[in-house]
Amino acid sequence: MAISSVSAPSIDSIGAHAMSLAAPLQALEQRLGHVFARPDLLVQALTHRSFSSDHYERLEFLGDSVLSLAVSDLLYAQLQALPEGDLSRVRANLVRQETLHKLALDLGLAPLLRLGDGEMRSGGSKRPSILADALEAIIGAVYLDAGFVVAQTLVRKLFAAVDVNPQMAAIGKDPKTQLQEWLQARKMALPQYRVVGTMGAAHQQSFDVACEIAELRLEERGIGASRRAAEQSAAAAMLQTIEEKVPHVR
Repeated sequence: MAISSVSAPSIDSIGAHAMSLAAPLQALEQRLGHVFARPDLLVQALTHRSFSSDHYERLEFLGDSVLSLAVSDLLYAQLQALPEGDLSRVRANLVRQETLHKLALDLGLAPLLRLGDGEMRSGGSKRPSILADALEAIIGAVYLDAGFVVAQTLVRKLFAAVDVNPQMAAIGKDPKTQLQEWLQARKMALPQYRVVGTMGAAHQQSFDVACEIAELRLEERGIGASRRAAEQSAAAAMLQTIEEKVPHVR
């Protein structure tokens, strides 16, 4: 009678993986705590649009949502006395560019980024927006490679050294947070952000983002050196418009 067993990875498959990734990327996998079944996802997550058309922006889009859910779950468990509004403010501070930039530096992402010559010469490997975006792309890549539980484990590992506390809710609110809270206080749907276009060379790119509040039939635009910066600019413009045009909504 044959006895079935779970087969271990073969030496050939392990060797193939080792040959498919350079040593620095294998070291990154060790820091992440995840060995990719699809190493190409990790490479893509480190690739800026100035280097290749197969860049990280779609993975970043995915990783942004995975990060938000994983951090929300973390805060729900750790800060059980905080109401929804304060939890939202703490989350906003944890997922903002400054925090993600520091985590990316701690992971050693800067020398691993794949950048075009112009972006490299202009200091792209040190740019906070690029490093923050690449970190989100890696989270998205892990999610695609192994599912949400593994991606959530990575997020918890990344934030393990961050002092998550209720006082973070009192840190100054950015325009996106202010706009979200204004709408939530009036039982309105959250704004929708979309990239309308990009301008400039790959190493000096600007993003044009629209912020729409369908219920108020309002739309404003913002320009920024990164998608995040453009969203903040659009949110700030929307807050100004609301102040000027919607005074009756209290």
